[in-house]
Amino acid sequence: MAMYADLAGKVAIVTGSGRPKGLGEAMVKRLAAEGCKVVVSDIGAPQGEAMPASAIGSSSEMQQIVAEIRAHGGEAIGLTCNVLEESQVAALVARTVEHYGRLDIMVNNAGIGYLMKPIVEMSHAEWDTVLGVNLRGAFFGIKHAGMQMLKQKQGGRIINIGSQASKSGFPFASAYTASKHGMVGLTRSAAIEFGPHGITVNTICPNHVTTGLGAWQNQFFSAATGRSEEKYLADMRARIPLGRPGLQEDIAKACAFLASAEAAYITGEAMNVSGGEEYH
Repeated sequence: MAMYADLAGKVAIVTGSGRPKGLGEAMVKRLAAEGCKVVVSDIGAPQGEAMPASAIGSSSEMQQIVAEIRAHGGEAIGLTCNVLEESQVAALVARTVEHYGRLDIMVNNAGIGYLMKPIVEMSHAEWDTVLGVNLRGAFFGIKHAGMQMLKQKQGGRIINIGSQASKSGFPFASAYTASKHGMVGLTRSAAIEFGPHGITVNTICPNHVTTGLGAWQNQFFSAATGRSEEKYLADMRARIPLGRPGLQEDIAKACAFLASAEAAYITGEAMNVSGGEEYH
């Protein structure tokens, strides 16, 4: 059910939204339910060892999400994009504008959260891949969405998807944590630059959500810390004041709010959506 009438007819891109049960899928579907014309975007096909089929949204999965949105009366198209390549991010924005006539909301969600190793075992290439997708990709999204929004002269919303790791350190996640901390700094600088033009820039910082990636993380961290997965999850619930991990819908709700007119005076924020687990 739509909550934000002002979102009807707005045009939104969500990167990394082609994987079933992922945060991106939840956000793009929520924006569509609010009446946005949406672009489902993902890399579309595996790209070497760092981006296997199990970790990306395939073209067929993207089109299935598009079909589901349309089946519920929404407007959606699917466009592939590798956010490591600036030319592809620029093309994503250009093709969106070509199809829908404008761009109002950019959600930089594409990321890698599965290259986890001790610092002494992480390779140069692995570090660069994580920082490239998570931080450089967000920079490209901010840059090219911002250019289009400046051209339109009607403001806009840029929403970056960070993490609890934007605020706190985690073992075996040095590259991921560095990239998500960096995203907060990037958000703050972009908010200052774009604020005079009515363009807000914010980051959402979720705690753990058991997506497909989240399920892999459960297995990885339980093994790395010598606990059963059941014990690992029980310990997680015990440290969260609201008593449960996050849900995809929790992040989608925050995204819709920040995209709406209700959040018009909020910019430069790194907003925790963590059930009270992260509070700084």
